Amino acid sequence: MIEEDKDFLRQDNNYRSLKAFQKAECIYDVTFYFAHKYLKTGDRTIDQMVQAARSGKQNLAEGNIDGITSREMELKLTNVNRASLHELLLDYEDYLRVRGLEQWKYDDPRCIQTRAFCKSHLDSAVYRKKIKERSDETIANIAITLIHQCDVLIRGLIEWKKRDFKERGGIKEEMYRARREWQQRNGYGGQRGQYGANGKYGANGKYGANGQHGQYGQPTQPIKPTQPTQPNSPKE
Repeated sequence: MIEEDKDFLRQDNNYRSLKAFQKAECIYDVTFYFAHKYLKTGDRTIDQMVQAARSGKQNLAEGNIDGITSREMELKLTNVNRASLHELLLDYEDYLRVRGLEQWKYDDPRCIQTRAFCKSHLDSAVYRKKIKERSDETIANIAITLIHQCDVLIRGLIEWKKRDFKERGGIKEEMYRARREWQQRNGYGGQRGQYGANGKYGANGKYGANGQHGQYGQPTQPIKPTQPTQPNSPKE
């Protein structure tokens, strides 16, 4: 098995450890239950809500892995994730409004309690169990709270990725740095490295083209062209 080079294109990106991903998974599980429980069969909103919740989760994973080779793609997919969750947020708000149900205000004791619970619980299994005992109004407000919290985490993630890009650059810069560091460790770097211009095997080194023992160090003398012989005079 080939040992992974940890200094270059790390392959151990673990998107499952991201709080944003864990919360997005909770949103998906809550939405899957809610849409199939409270929306009528055949309602297109079911698929739209489930797909928006799925996109909010999957794009975080895809962006995290794509970020190994493309910071630009990582940022794009992370923002697509955020856009999908805002689409889902509107669906929950629409559900409550058109049915005359209440969307809890920020300072409502129920909303305060829900925010505290959602902030400290990132295991989707907890939500799958508890929402079965709640009304559609309560579940919708729980989902809205989760979406707002996830949005804050994603915005923070995007800002961190932007700063990281400014400090470290993209894949081309990372490749260049890795190559230069490898050359320096192995005597290939700079003018005086083993294979540099002035190194042992460099152009001016002992075994280089211009060196003492270089295979092509001393140019050979050019071969003088031979003079063509005069043709024999024809016999008279």
